[in-house]
Amino acid sequence: MEYFCYHRDRVGSVALRDELLEEHWSYMDRYAAEMIARGPTFADDGATPSGSVHILDLPDPAAARAFAFDEPNYQAGVYRDVLLRRWRNLLGSTMWDFPGGREGGNRYLVLGLGAGQGADLAVPHDRDELIAYGPLLSDDGATWLGTAVLLRAPDAKAARAVLTADRYADIEVHDWQFGGRDQ
Repeated sequence: MEYFCYHRDRVGSVALRDELLEEHWSYMDRYAAEMIARGPTFADDGATPSGSVHILDLPDPAAARAFAFDEPNYQAGVYRDVLLRRWRNLLGSTMWDFPGGREGGNRYLVLGLGAGQGADLAVPHDRDELIAYGPLLSDDGATWLGTAVLLRAPDAKAARAVLTADRYADIEVHDWQFGGRDQ
């Protein structure tokens, strides 16, 4: 079962986040085989961390909750909230398979939040810039709750355009970068 986890930072928690960086990476190392994508999001200034995205393949909802809430930054109070949803990997690949690599271009997390009739349930025809793409689902995987996308795009407006705007209650666009230990 695939899960999308987005920890949003608490205002003023950057110093604590920095202090816990090695603990965070060590924790994530335990999930390396299950990881589909990961990385920090940034505030509008492009430099201040605002959250942390992790997409993983885990055995069940209990394992997903344990991953999200046992995470060292969560335990220490870095994060203000957590969005944890079932997710379906429509690309069938990981971020490490992305032909564009770790560097170059602007990278974004696009979250379309909604309810009702599902939208954007198929991979867009032009998929070359997609890093991760799939629907956000209820715990049982039966109800569509939105769409989560990681992609490379010229700017935030172009990133937002990957989703059908009028089908969502809200669409969030966040600067994002490939995560993990520096290579």
